Amino acid sequence: MKIATFDVDAQNGFSPVCPDELPVPEAEEIVPELEFMASLGDVRVASKDAHPANAVWVVDKSEDMLKPLDYPNADLTWVRHCEPGTKGFELLKGLPKPTEYDYFVWKGMEPDLHPYGACYHDIKEELSTGIIEFLKQKKVDIVVVGGLAFDFCVKTTVIQLERAGFQVIVYLGATRALTSEGYQETKKQLEEMTNIRLVETRNDLAVLLN
Repeated sequence: MKIATFDVDAQNGFSPVCPDELPVPEAEEIVPELEFMASLGDVRVASKDAHPANAVWVVDKSEDMLKPLDYPNADLTWVRHCEPGTKGFELLKGLPKPTEYDYFVWKGMEPDLHPYGACYHDIKEELSTGIIEFLKQKKVDIVVVGGLAFDFCVKTTVIQLERAGFQVIVYLGATRALTSEGYQETKKQLEEMTNIRLVETRNDLAVLLN
């Protein structure tokens, strides 16, 4: 069985390093777990949010977030985050450079596109980022996923991969959620899906893959 590991949006913009963006509690703690995860795989891929300053979904205050929008591929309002050229755009300290991965996705670069999953550029899931095709070309059977945030981009990416026919393992040690409620809801949702496994510890992950 060929294994790929997937670092989803493990960026400063989703960490306390950038408190004015979308800081996920304890986000920096996933770095050594993503590195451990990668040590068990044959292929390592990753994604980044790359949002322009003039995005249609931007609001100034966090209390104005998560309001519905009437755009086909930008469904909710968010505060500004992960703009290219800013600290928030950078990967968490300790992760490889984008060029050191086997495949890398930048997503959300157009003002009216705010996808969550890393497999498609659009919410409608009509325009592929190429990651599914790359993994299939590499004859990958299992994709192990971590990154940020568990209750949004990680969740959507996992579901997209499962729908594409991969066996998906979510390593919970290598992901964090925006909220505790989101964590529990996402965990329950993914546990009910056929080809998705949630793993808590390094030992459990190593046993499952060996």
